[in-house]
Amino acid sequence: MRTAAGTPRWIVVVCLGIAPILASCSTELSRASTPTVVDVVDGDTIVVAFDRDTVETVRLLGVDTPETVDPSRPEQCFGAEASSYLRSLLPSGTAVRLERDVEARDHFGRLLGYVFRSSDELFVNRALLQQGFADISIYEPNSTYESTLEAAVISARTQNIGLWDICGGADVALDPPPVTAG
Repeated sequence: MRTAAGTPRWIVVVCLGIAPILASCSTELSRASTPTVVDVVDGDTIVVAFDRDTVETVRLLGVDTPETVDPSRPEQCFGAEASSYLRSLLPSGTAVRLERDVEARDHFGRLLGYVFRSSDELFVNRALLQQGFADISIYEPNSTYESTLEAAVISARTQNIGLWDICGGADVALDPPPVTAG
């Protein structure tokens, strides 16, 4: 027997019978694929789980925080504070939304992204700059939010907050060598 639209009745019955199951599966899949923060590596790098089997290191685009974990560079002024601030914004388990730009990965294989906290859409990259925990760092062609990020860092510099106040600027070693007269 066929329906008025010409579809065999058994197909309609089977589809109607499994529709609730498929709907619940699609809800679970979308819920499972919501990225969540697993860890904060440092002030501009996080580890995100997309599901149980997919975990990625994500480098925040447009920002550069003082170094704390690079073995080839000395720890920098305000690095620990930047890492702590990012942990306060994105504690483990925080749901995030990631936006990619032109390039998907950096030369270390890390996923590149703009990070938005899902609960309130806080633009995390911008917050780091605006609160003085980072300097702007744009690598073309990844420049979608360049003007927004530039405005945030100008605001922090103008207000002399964060690393601009404590360190006198970006890329300052935590314990600079003493200056000798000579």
